[in-house]
Amino acid sequence: MDMRHEATQLTRQDSARAAAAQKTSAEFLTFRLGGEEYGIDILRVQEIRSYEEPTRIAKAPAFIKGVVNLRGVIVPIVDLRIKLGCDKVEYNQFTVVIVLNVHGRVVGAVVDSVSDVMGLASDLIKPAPEMSTTVDTSFITGIASVNERMLILMDIEGLMSSTDMGLMDQAPVVQ
Repeated sequence: MDMRHEATQLTRQDSARAAAAQKTSAEFLTFRLGGEEYGIDILRVQEIRSYEEPTRIAKAPAFIKGVVNLRGVIVPIVDLRIKLGCDKVEYNQFTVVIVLNVHGRVVGAVVDSVSDVMGLASDLIKPAPEMSTTVDTSFITGIASVNERMLILMDIEGLMSSTDMGLMDQAPVVQ
């Protein structure tokens, strides 16, 4: 009788774990830019490195800090704080570079600090609010409220491959 009860209990626990796993839509790497916390799809992250001064490229936009040599690969470094208009851009011991793989290309993104890897259930993610045409929310995929804090979920692949970034080759237009 006890074995049946234990087996039933284990089956219920396994079912609960499976249901919880199905509710999780994705895992996100969370990081800070200024006073805000953002999340990006963990599958786009290749590694996290401490910030090192990149080699500046002439006539590059201010948000493109330059390039670094990462094990033989020349990687462009984008400061997301400048790109997204943070009030204060300060380099300190917490400043890191998130090395991303975007459309098969390696790109570095400078952020204030990395917080956590977090699995979010799809019911926690709300759509990004519609705003005026002067605010570009096209790279915000959603907002999640987690433990009294707001997490802005970002389409890092879309942001890094946008035409104003100039980092990705544009697909030829077929007429």
